[in-house]
Amino acid sequence: MKHVTSRENALFKHLKALTTSTHARRKAGQSVLDGVHLAQAYLAALGQPVQCVVSERHYDHAEVAPLLAQIASERVVLLSDALFAQVAGVVNGIDLMLVIETPSGHLPSRIDTDCIILDGVQDAGNVGSILRSAAAAGIGHAFLVTGSAFAWSTKTLRAAMGANFHLNIVEHCTFDMLAPRLAVPLLATSSHAQADVFDTDLRAPVAWVVGNEGSGVSREWMERVDRTVGIPQPGGLESLNVAAATAICLFEAVRQRRAG
Repeated sequence: MKHVTSRENALFKHLKALTTSTHARRKAGQSVLDGVHLAQAYLAALGQPVQCVVSERHYDHAEVAPLLAQIASERVVLLSDALFAQVAGVVNGIDLMLVIETPSGHLPSRIDTDCIILDGVQDAGNVGSILRSAAAAGIGHAFLVTGSAFAWSTKTLRAAMGANFHLNIVEHCTFDMLAPRLAVPLLATSSHAQADVFDTDLRAPVAWVVGNEGSGVSREWMERVDRTVGIPQPGGLESLNVAAATAICLFEAVRQRRAG
């Protein structure tokens, strides 16, 4: 176990870059997971991290000790409390973070199972919530079209609550990359839908395309859609955001398949 107390330490400088810069994370191919829950989720799904960083004050914390027991001691870094405060992403949380190699997704040659396509969803919280719903609904693939929020940003990871580790996430996708590979119907929500989602047969695999928070699904993708579906809102307001609407659609498919 390494004990770091100097701000000039190379490891600390690297950690500070990762926690403050998306560019640094992309360049290094590494991501940072804040807190006990994400650490537990990662260890259970993918195993050893590059490093586990813990503060002096929380090294013996009741929730930290079981995690440290699962991590090779040479991967553990004990950071002085003053230094940890400079990289902490969670206020008043438990001072623990993992540095991981960012998983690289793969683009299948043929997409014939359930998947979700994020077409320029820009808010990291929405992206994380969508990934969380997708993983919970048993979706295997998440394809993020260029312009969507970074799937491995701190905010996205927090909102996803570990879902990233259970999905094949491919970023920087384009219409030309994805559309020819789709071997399942492509559906999108629309206020001018052909049918309600609750009246649409979702018992077979489908691809869902969800659009930008303001402009919705782009024209390019909408022209490729096989069917548009709507979500009844008897309250009279179109008040569902993209993450909530996506969750409804995904779990309507789950409901139909359970009933079948």
